[in-house]
Amino acid sequence: MSTSAAAHPRFAEALAALGLHVPVRAFPDATRTAVQAAEAIGCDLGQIVKSLIFAADGVPVLVLMDGASRVDVGLVRTELGAAEVRRADADLVRETTGYAIGGVPPFGHRTRTTVLADRRLLDHETVWAAAGTPHTVFPVAPAELVRHAGATLADVRERAE
Repeated sequence: MSTSAAAHPRFAEALAALGLHVPVRAFPDATRTAVQAAEAIGCDLGQIVKSLIFAADGVPVLVLMDGASRVDVGLVRTELGAAEVRRADADLVRETTGYAIGGVPPFGHRTRTTVLADRRLLDHETVWAAAGTPHTVFPVAPAELVRHAGATLADVRERAE
């Protein structure tokens, strides 16, 4: 499917409010993980955007990370000036975003949060992010993604040892 009708209704509303006209692709099998999404789309793993919720000193924060990398919580802690950063549990993810893990889009959330986008996302011409369900994704230029998500660019990915 290639219309925003495939997207989660809240995310479709966010697209409309932003004036974004992007093709939303739906898949019969879940694209819940970055690997599943890259295989279904036929793109590089690094072109997948993971929308990950963390709690920084108890406050939810969204980190946008490429699918081939992992978030370094120490770098997130430093970037935010937080004492503690931990991965959010499923309840906090749903409470904060309105979406289930595996379908969290980069914007269109229930509540407004601080957003960090790893700079490595800009290495690609197009990236793919969840459209509100584990079965839907949409393509977008990374700079547009950062702008519409209200993200701050940061270096928050784990480095290979």
